[in-house]
Amino acid sequence: MNATAAQPKPALTQDEAFARIRLLRSANIGPVSYAQLLRRFGSATQALDALPDLAKRGAKRDYRPAPVERVEREIAAARKASARYVFHDMPDYPALLAQMENAPPIITVRGDMALANKPCVAMVGARNASAAAIKLARDFARELGEGGFTVVSGLARGVDGACHEGSMPSTIGVIASGIDIAYPPQHAKLQEQIASDALLIAEEAPGTEPRGQHFPKRNRIIAGLAAGTLVVEAAKKSGSLITARLAGEAGREVMAIPGSPLEARSHGCNHLIREGAVLVQDPQDVIELLSGFDGVPRSSFRETAPAYDFMPDDMSEADPADVQGLLTTAPVPVDELIRQSGESAGAVQMALLELEIAGKLVRHAGGKVSLA
Repeated sequence: MNATAAQPKPALTQDEAFARIRLLRSANIGPVSYAQLLRRFGSATQALDALPDLAKRGAKRDYRPAPVERVEREIAAARKASARYVFHDMPDYPALLAQMENAPPIITVRGDMALANKPCVAMVGARNASAAAIKLARDFARELGEGGFTVVSGLARGVDGACHEGSMPSTIGVIASGIDIAYPPQHAKLQEQIASDALLIAEEAPGTEPRGQHFPKRNRIIAGLAAGTLVVEAAKKSGSLITARLAGEAGREVMAIPGSPLEARSHGCNHLIREGAVLVQDPQDVIELLSGFDGVPRSSFRETAPAYDFMPDDMSEADPADVQGLLTTAPVPVDELIRQSGESAGAVQMALLELEIAGKLVRHAGGKVSLA
């Protein structure tokens, strides 16, 4: 959902908003396929009508979109939680997040959306953080908030909670559950304070309990909202490093606070610095780095962005290419499929879309796909 110049769009009708939620909640529809369906059919209403036929062409004959009653219950739960939906093409959808390759098409929010369009810095770190790291995170977050930045974190125990507390009310909490579910339970009061005084964001449907696969999705939102991600304290194998990697892949700054090589909880930060993250020692380092951020990060901790276009111009008219025989369970770049098949980008993407809706395709980070 890369931002592009366009003519002003008409206001979203209630029927189309409902259809968009239903489309995204339908089986095997993710951010990329959602965007491709809107592009090809012009509206979620028409895309929903086309889903069974597209699934049949992918060899799945019993496909049904998400039930209307399920979406009605979800919307009622959102209203009960005093939350609202923000769609990818609304003016207040966060601009930096919209630039992510797989930005969430719909988010639910409580609080002040203006915070997401101020300069943002993500701060993440260990759940079982040391006392020194907790104090450091709180102090950094307070100074960054006072310096005009919104601090984004994931409401986890340890470093995340300290970052929110230190930067309140200039903070955004991104959660891996529905907007109406407090997780972890120890942070129920903090989560409610963020929703009331700052900004709370969720991608999952209201009523959704957090699961393991939701946390990497949450991490990409944390990284996507901010010009840079600062890791305060993290072990070598840590969810915080996933957030840092996602920030690097998106062309954002990656920063880390160094620690003792004798402390296992510092090994992740030291590894990031060795791999090209910017070493940070005080909040002014972050402010200086991000105040002049122009889209070209100083940190070299990043991977090359995929070369393919996930939504090519010719997709609206293309017939699907025959690419299933080129796929295995090993992830392969989409642009490699285009080269090997000799077909247009639109034809390949249409074939992948049909396979995805049929439940036969998995999309991976970095523009890669594989058979399920």
